[in-house]
Amino acid sequence: MILHTPRSRPAPWKIRKQHLSAWLIPFVALEWIFEWAAFALSNWSFLEVLEYLGTFSVLIAVIFYFSESGDRIKQRHYQAWQVINTAQGKGGSGGRIEALQELNADKVPLVGVDVSSAFLQGLRLPNANLLRSDFSSADLRNSNLAGVNFTLANLNSANLRGAVLDRANCAEADLRNADLTGGSLVGVDLSGAALDSADLRSADLNNIQWHRIKSIAMANISGVRYAPAGFIDLALKNGAVDQPEAPQ
Repeated sequence: MILHTPRSRPAPWKIRKQHLSAWLIPFVALEWIFEWAAFALSNWSFLEVLEYLGTFSVLIAVIFYFSESGDRIKQRHYQAWQVINTAQGKGGSGGRIEALQELNADKVPLVGVDVSSAFLQGLRLPNANLLRSDFSSADLRNSNLAGVNFTLANLNSANLRGAVLDRANCAEADLRNADLTGGSLVGVDLSGAALDSADLRSADLNNIQWHRIKSIAMANISGVRYAPAGFIDLALKNGAVDQPEAPQ
């Protein structure tokens, strides 16, 4: 904001030009004209009113910006869901990685989201609510899915190689044919989950909740790491296999 102070009336030109060299007169004359212009304008209240109006308009713009922030967030969420739904059932990413991550960052539940067959490698959705979601045949290699709620989710044939699912809730999830090779399943709840023909080679199974696994027939448990006591024996008794090399 400009601080307005009264300006002194410029001296008359006859006095101002005294004792000036001839070559300085044009420059001093220009400066003298500007001094008179500034003096005249400084006493024009209209300009001061315009300045106050300009400051007020900035304040109004800031108020409107914050008051409409909720609408902007809703619009952003709508556009993210539009990206996800438009690409439903298609391969590739189609912008779904960014859309899913943006929604999850804003704590939006992703219940029932369908991204089957999508390319989502490196997806980061920690602690997302993915109840009843469909990730069947999706490429989720090296994704961060720690703490997600995969209850009743469809992960049939999903590629989860190297993915982090620590503390995920996979209760009653369909993990048949899922590739979990080298994945981290620390503390995962597998109660009621179907793991038939899943590839668990070299997966970290430390502290998994496994006693109520629904089925594990033909699941490959070769080289699993930190498996809870009794898990391997029970898995083999229920049809799991120990094959260092994946069947051709």
